[in-house]
Amino acid sequence: MAGHSKWANIKHKKKKKDRKRGKIFSKLSKKITSAARRGGGDLEYNSELRVWVEKAKDANMPKDNIERAIKKGTGELEGVSYTDFRYEGYGPGGVAYLLEGSTDNKNRTVSDIRYVFDKNGGNLGEDGCVAWMFHSQGIIAISEDNVDDIDELMMLVLEADAEDLEQEDGVVTVTTPPKQFAQVRTALKEAGYDDFMTDEITKVAENSLTPDLETVQRNMKLIDLLEDNDDIEDIYHNLELSDDVAEALDKEL
Repeated sequence: MAGHSKWANIKHKKKKKDRKRGKIFSKLSKKITSAARRGGGDLEYNSELRVWVEKAKDANMPKDNIERAIKKGTGELEGVSYTDFRYEGYGPGGVAYLLEGSTDNKNRTVSDIRYVFDKNGGNLGEDGCVAWMFHSQGIIAISEDNVDDIDELMMLVLEADAEDLEQEDGVVTVTTPPKQFAQVRTALKEAGYDDFMTDEITKVAENSLTPDLETVQRNMKLIDLLEDNDDIEDIYHNLELSDDVAEALDKEL
């Protein structure tokens, strides 16, 4: 599926930057909470939650943080009641944004999000203005350097019910239906592929934008500010990097 490798590249660049800024635990907590809200707190029966808890442990996230994130999702924290939300809008250059999360104060959250968009060249839109552009997808990206036999890898993931495998720009990207993501990921780990550039169930845009470097930088600043909002759990967009922009960002990082 065209574009997924470049999509994985921007995720990888963000991940490197996030590590420098100490955001990794916050992002994992949001993912664990979101998974627990959708499927409950039992790791045996909630494969999505199991994946995120494994990733949290791999990142040396404290056990107490993991348990608190699960309880937040299942509603076990006393005196706290959360409501799910979804907001849509546009960033600099017309990049489409779909935001999902949960909040104990919806008025505060929408006000904060609107402020960030307005101050950074974007704007919130009406419900449905961009959601139609996105579909759910499991994505697992592996550096080409870690793959010895691409044909063998192709056979492995297809036998595990993956949708497709694409090799582009030094990245091997495996796509899966959301329900098959956990089993494909497990099959890869058991085969020794455990150093993933990206591995998550996400929403992928049907059509992408590849703006110039300045516009990409403005959008990445917007994404950073949105990620600072604890209520937002997932940020989806249709921003894609052209080769020259990707090279310029590599120099920055």
